[in-house]
Parts: sequence; structure tokens; C-alpha cells
Amino acid sequence: MNHLLNETTLQESCSYLPDHTQTTHYKIIQDCDMEYNAHLVERGWRRFGNMYFRPTCAECSACESIKIDVENYTFSKSERRVMKKNVHIKTVLRKPTTSHSHIALFKKYHDFMHDKRGWDKQDINIKNYYMSFVNGYNDYGFEVLYFDDEKLIAVDLIDILPNGISSIYFYYDPDYSHLSLGKYSMLRQISYAKANHLEWIYMGYYVKECQSLAYKGDYKPYLTLEGRPHEAHLPHWFHKEPDALT
Repeated sequence: MNHLLNETTLQESCSYLPDHTQTTHYKIIQDCDMEYNAHLVERGWRRFGNMYFRPTCAECSACESIKIDVENYTFSKSERRVMKKNVHIKTVLRKPTTSHSHIALFKKYHDFMHDKRGWDKQDINIKNYYMSFVNGYNDYGFEVLYFDDEKLIAVDLIDILPNGISSIYFYYDPDYSHLSLGKYSMLRQISYAKANHLEWIYMGYYVKECQSLAYKGDYKPYLTLEGRPHEAHLPHWFHKEPDALT
């Protein structure tokens, strides 16, 4: 287990802020076990397939790793309404897979986000999807499938770790935008974590100035990771004061 195949640092165009560059540390880990995955996630790393990555920009700290405090999370009236209007949606929790339905939905979602928010066009095919979202799931990676009757309308990719859920990626059918499926999926994660006594939802990077990531700040209370701790060091997570969030 935990076979490090490659490790590198690359400078590339920033994924979150226009006209910025980002420096990203990558690790390719084959057969990463759950303990080491959790160890990395707790220190701000993210997983796509068997690739783990973390921004290491020396002069920018816009990317903040955050995690929802599940025990102290209370559903608001509006969130309860979102859950109520989705009671007819069927969900299936299982190991990640790929199918033509997955790829068609993934492409439809990205075409929609390209038109709505200017996302870059992607080369979407079964091989690329498999390498990003199916490969490397081991004993902790899952997908939650959302169905309206028999139609697949959303997919939520997650890692279920000993102390929480790491949110990897979510995509949905834009024709169902009225159901607020992105919010619904997050509320279901929180409900699952509460029911299974998991402490955290690791949401990845919150970037206030990035429209695609700014929504994460709505899920309070959450904790923010201080800096980018070395693997050998204990991470420090803290609650931000409300005025620091504005």
C-alpha cells in the first residue's frame, strides 16, 4: 500500500482566479490506504483518481482549505425546504463506476458551465473520466447517484474517511437546476455524517473571489486550515470570526 509513483511541483494557470498562476504540488500514489488518505486530506490535500494535489503558491493564500463542523451544524428553514422538495429523488450509494450515462451527464454539465461561467472546454471521454473519478477509490471512494424515476440526474463523488467525508466532485443535469441539487447533495452529506457520527465534511478549497467556489462559505460553522502544514506536522484548524468572512 501507499506506493508513491511520482511527485512533482508545477506552475500553471490558476484554476480559480483569472490572470493568476498557481504552483501545485502533485503526488501519484498507487493503492493509497485510508489512513494515509485521511492524513493528507487533514493537511489540505485533494484527490482525483490516484493523484493527490495541493496549491503551494508562495505569494497567494486565496485558496483556503475548509471543513464543515458536522456536530454543530443546524439546518436552516431554507435548507429544510430544499430537502423537502427533493423527497421524490432516489439515491444510490455505491463504488464509483463509469457508463455512457455518466459521460453524457458530465459533458452536459460542463457544456452548461462553459456557457454560464466561462469554464474551459474539456476533452471528456470514458478514459479521462475513469482516471479522475473511478481509479484509486480503494476502500473509501464512493459515488452517490441521484435518479428522477429511472433517469440519472446527478452524481456526487466522495471519500468516506474515519472522521468525515471528503467531497471530491459533484455534477448534475442543468435541466433540474430548480431542485438545487448541489445544495441538496451537500445537505445529504451532512445528514449522512451526523447519522454515522462523522465529525467533518472536507469541502476542499474555498476561494471567496471565485464564483464556482464561493458557495462553500454558506455552510457554517466551518473551520479553516492554517497554512499548508508539512506531513510530519500536526495541522491547525480554526474558526474564523464572522467579520473575517466579509
